[in-house]
Amino acid sequence: MSDEKFPGWHGTTILAVRRGGKVVVAGDGQVSVGQTVMKGTARKVRRLKPGGHDVVVGFAGSTADAFTLLERLEKKLEAAPGQLARACVDLAKDWRMDKYLRNLEAMLIVTDGRDIFVVTGAGDVLEPEHDVAAIGSGGNFALAAARGLMESDLDAEAVARKAMAIAADICVYTNGNLTVEVLG
Repeated sequence: MSDEKFPGWHGTTILAVRRGGKVVVAGDGQVSVGQTVMKGTARKVRRLKPGGHDVVVGFAGSTADAFTLLERLEKKLEAAPGQLARACVDLAKDWRMDKYLRNLEAMLIVTDGRDIFVVTGAGDVLEPEHDVAAIGSGGNFALAAARGLMESDLDAEAVARKAMAIAADICVYTNGNLTVEVLG
């Protein structure tokens, strides 16, 4: 989030891991203002079922902004059922070009159990390398830990849980109160 509008606000680490035919999205529950934890049980990983297709979305940033984007994504998926890439690209285009949406401050990780995309307000729709993606305050810590754990024999959920635990040990804006969704 912009430090000009919300000085000191931090929150949420979201991680997606694809392995063994499964995709796991995990998010912690911490929202902090400066050195104060405002909430430790925020739920920023959601399962959607547009057109009967399961999609899991994790978001970091402003919750209200993220919910606006989730509603838009759901409409895009209903218009193009089963076409996650198309829906994400259409959302990114709208987000980048629309006067109102352009001011929304959030990032999304979106998966249908097959593909994983990071969607940003800069118009990016990124497919992660190495079957791991992360966003949010502790995203880089979780990403590094998960990439290292991909060398192990752990399944997708175990990699995600251990990587998030490592991120929570390192990042003061990440806690161990996880919401985990599995597809596949």
